[in-house]
Amino acid sequence: MAVPMASGKSGEAGARGARPLILTEDVELLDDLLRLCAAAGADPAVHHKLPEERGSWEAAPLVLVGDDAAARCRGAVRRPGVVLVGRDEDDPAVWQRAVEIGAECVVCLPDAEGWLVDRLADAAEGAAEHAVTVGVIGGRGGAGASTLACALAVTAARAGRRTMLVDADPLGGGLDVLLGAEQADGRRWPDFAASKGRVAGTALEESLPRLHDLRVLSWDRGDAVAVGPDAMRSVLAAARRRGGVVVVDLPRRIDEPAAEALAQLDVGLLVVPAELRAVAAAERVASMVRMVLRDLRAVVRAPYAAGLDDAWVAEALGLPLAGELPPEPGLSDALDRGAPPGARAKGPLASFCGAFWERALGAGGSVRS
Repeated sequence: MAVPMASGKSGEAGARGARPLILTEDVELLDDLLRLCAAAGADPAVHHKLPEERGSWEAAPLVLVGDDAAARCRGAVRRPGVVLVGRDEDDPAVWQRAVEIGAECVVCLPDAEGWLVDRLADAAEGAAEHAVTVGVIGGRGGAGASTLACALAVTAARAGRRTMLVDADPLGGGLDVLLGAEQADGRRWPDFAASKGRVAGTALEESLPRLHDLRVLSWDRGDAVAVGPDAMRSVLAAARRRGGVVVVDLPRRIDEPAAEALAQLDVGLLVVPAELRAVAAAERVASMVRMVLRDLRAVVRAPYAAGLDDAWVAEALGLPLAGELPPEPGLSDALDRGAPPGARAKGPLASFCGAFWERALGAGGSVRS
């Protein structure tokens, strides 16, 4: 098992192409670590003690220190991403050795092999901070959730953020159609329906259609294909490891795959037209979503029915208000011409999205309340 030693940033933010570092003289342990590296697609540098090459300890995206080599690593520069690897977690001295070298966790094989393969694969991919992941769901049918999801992705990409848009609604008609590029080359959901375990983030990103400076994972026009919870979990985890922004268009029916998608969100936006029946429908959706997602916020879509405003709608739903979504004149005509939602940089939709990103993202990319 892997036992954390301290909080703080992990060492996953290594530069792409940098090699993990293994320090051990234990031949059996080295064989095991090299096997795990091969499974993760990582090409490690192996040393018996601290490397003499200046900066190599600091530059490695991940450092695996065998329990036998801990004493030889005392005095090394403290850095994140150092893991002490042993076989006996009941040995009380292993914790002291971990503290002495500044290890962020203690790993015991063979129990932690799966965890360690994931960390090594992150290092091999050059994984950065996880993407800020925002889900959009309609409070009722036709609320405009897909339009908002596309506009959020288009706006984020236009601002220079690495952006992926994921269509998690198999009955929604396909976000590539809404983006005006259903003929674009690239993989769709049926290609990932059987995915289990780890999906390589780089391979996922590069395989998807590139539309309007963002990557989109949508559905094809073929027969319906069931995407199970394992595939949804694997694909979204891979998308998040690439960093930047991930926007997920969610179905209103919360089945197992949708619940997996909700579990990976940082924040959810519930789009609610400002009318009484829509609010009543949105209450039911919100109650299901909040069983999985803690941070759900209301986006209230104008125009307003008599006696309603955005604050009233949010209060009726018991949700924080993410903002008012005003009408965008000419949106239907723009979509017919192949322009994506949010393409008009100074339009009401793009302005809402730009304000959302500015308000929601902290300096480090974390979501603000």
